[in-house]
Amino acid sequence: MELFLFGITKDIVGKSSLDLSTLEEKPTSVKDLIRYLNDSYPEFKRLTSVAVAVNGEYASQEVRLHHEDEIAIIPPVSGG
Repeated sequence: MELFLFGITKDIVGKSSLDLSTLEEKPTSVKDLIRYLNDSYPEFKRLTSVAVAVNGEYASQEVRLHHEDEIAIIPPVSGG
């Protein structure tokens, strides 16, 4: 389970990716993943919203995660 981080989320974690398969308790859903990130990296709680993509598809919090998934955390983007 590979997690890819972009923008501010990459800055918060200090890396562009994390291998979640090494965790003792792996997140089983997108909701669990967000909880893990909020607990492990308190600055995550300051983000008003993030999009999560699982295997290239945007995912709701109920989506189940599996060992072989590629997950991307996409922060809010502003521009002009």
